[in-house]
Amino acid sequence: MNLAQEGKAISLEDSLDMLLYQGLASGKAFALWRKPKATTLHYILEERQECSRVALELEHLGPGFIVHPFADQEDRKAYFIHADHHLSLPLDEALCAEDLPEEVTSLSGTLSREGRKAALAQLLSKQLQGLEDKSLPKEDKERFLGLVKLGVQAIALGNLEKIVPARTKTLPYPEDFDLGKILSKLLQTYPFSFINFFHLPQVGTWLGASPESLIETQGDYFYTMSVAGTQAAQGDNPLKSVAWTQKEIEEQALVSRYIVDCFKTIRLREYEEHGPKTILAGNLLHLRSDFKVNTKTTGFPNLGSVMLSLLHPTSAVCGMPRKEAHAFLRAHEGFDRSFYAGFLGPVQLDGETSLYVNLRTASLLKCEIIGKFIKNPDA
Repeated sequence: MNLAQEGKAISLEDSLDMLLYQGLASGKAFALWRKPKATTLHYILEERQECSRVALELEHLGPGFIVHPFADQEDRKAYFIHADHHLSLPLDEALCAEDLPEEVTSLSGTLSREGRKAALAQLLSKQLQGLEDKSLPKEDKERFLGLVKLGVQAIALGNLEKIVPARTKTLPYPEDFDLGKILSKLLQTYPFSFINFFHLPQVGTWLGASPESLIETQGDYFYTMSVAGTQAAQGDNPLKSVAWTQKEIEEQALVSRYIVDCFKTIRLREYEEHGPKTILAGNLLHLRSDFKVNTKTTGFPNLGSVMLSLLHPTSAVCGMPRKEAHAFLRAHEGFDRSFYAGFLGPVQLDGETSLYVNLRTASLLKCEIIGKFIKNPDA
């Protein structure tokens, strides 16, 4: 029985199942996401057969979703999913079958939840063929501790102020792996994070919940933020009871100074800075300062693209100075971070561009889930 014909109310998991099913069945690139504190789920599907790659000129791109790896590519391009089909779903009210296009419900709307889950698992397995990443190292604690030791030595020699190595964790798929349910749980558990799933055929399939905005543009305004310092949220009111150490305060101030230095580099002097203030992201607390620029009055219509090239990769995922820290990681980290600690997000949708650092994320491979994590060796 077709859900659309019945006019039934449908759960968020059912909606996610059907959108994921359509995207994977198409064999084309697609993305799902919800911005922090938002109540709208977005879904886009591209018509092109091949994955698109574009120059980082945000102001000249059409509507879509951009994905850039941690390391710069030789041609300095990013993957881009064109919003040839774009659907927005409200998350703050009950969903009905009529909220979904017939081409979405007709594919899997006749199946039971269990049937749809099994069909989705088969499609996902088919799309992930050949995506095992042979470059990933074994999870060797001694190897990682050796990397941290090298980083501390480089800092002691005065070559670096800060270095941020990463590690991986590989997990087998659980027997009851349910992609729609996982995404639904992320949406409900992390209201202040950028919840995302994207699929680039023969390139990668990732999902995550990032708390860190990189840049945002809305009309004539540009926004960015500095986020640093981390501690577990404790008590009934963690925002009131938190106490930051001098080291954490200085670490966050270092990131803020870097943003101000970027403004100075391009001779931009008119900006607003607010903070630092404590924010809650899941069960963690961070220090954050917010920056705002009127691109029209300052004469910087392409400020988003300019600042993107200056800010990525951020000190929070790489280190300081950025160039030297990046070189250290390439030489010693031992694996390709791929899209982890890169950036991603919607571009030129409804007049807004919102890019986030790709944190708290996992790569889905044929036989296993690869989680990637940042570890700061207290430097």
